[in-house]
Amino acid sequence: MRMRNKPWAKPELEACDYFIADPAAMCGHWQEAFKRKNPVYMELGCGKGGFAAVAATENNGINYIAIDLEYKMLGVARRKISKMYEEKGLQTDNILLVACNIEKIGSFFADGEVIADRIYINFCNPWPRKKHKKHRLTHPRQLVQYRKLLKDGGEIHFKTDDDGLFEESISYFEECSFDITYKTYDLHASVYEPNIMTEHERMFSEEGIKIKFLIAKMRDVLESDELENE
Repeated sequence: MRMRNKPWAKPELEACDYFIADPAAMCGHWQEAFKRKNPVYMELGCGKGGFAAVAATENNGINYIAIDLEYKMLGVARRKISKMYEEKGLQTDNILLVACNIEKIGSFFADGEVIADRIYINFCNPWPRKKHKKHRLTHPRQLVQYRKLLKDGGEIHFKTDDDGLFEESISYFEECSFDITYKTYDLHASVYEPNIMTEHERMFSEEGIKIKFLIAKMRDVLESDELENE
């Protein structure tokens, strides 16, 4: 079900001191956006912000960048994040909300501006039709962009309910010189912890759908630079 328009979202976001409306203007200056120098974790496709709100308030020594494209989503995320910080008596100095087309994410960071220790991709659109698969957030043309942002040994944590997307993403990661260091086809029955539940994860689990999860660690050398042109 598509989310209805939120006319209040844009003005509230524009008044928010941790919202970035123009990521291109931040090129080369992302670290300066945070008051404290901490490891940086990014969530691509933060949706309504449930994951980012919990992760950032529970890990105050990590700087979080939560990214989505639609203002209506980001508006809901802002309210949720601000409420949780207020309830826990914390300052919102370790989180940024960013309006960004993730398919072009590499263009918003300067050459050599390696920033992220970890990237989260939670329940992205599976784009099942062959002609649309290039839009997947785990597609090789995306992974080569993420490699430019990840520090040496950086990780991608990927969760999905979709079997086909999960299997094909495993191949994508291997193709782009990532090692799968952890993999499970039933996250909630596994020994992995800690796990922060997302809105979609809770919904799918209640429907009896098993959650697939993996951790992909970046190798130092990209095996084929030709992937950037695919």
